[in-house]
Amino acid sequence: MLEDIGRAVGLMLVFEGIMPFLSPNRWRNMAQVLASIDERSMRLIGLLSMLLGLMLLIFWR
Repeated sequence: MLEDIGRAVGLMLVFEGIMPFLSPNRWRNMAQVLASIDERSMRLIGLLSMLLGLMLLIFWR
């Protein structure tokens, strides 16, 4: 199981690094927009992201 977690973290880092590698200026602008979003909206975005990820994991299992 630890191997699967390591692979998942590695894959997440690859996907997270694509945007700043391909378009650093857009990524910087997106980070500024995210910094201006209120905490409640940010929590909702995080919750929806986790639920979507969970649904994908269940679907592909």
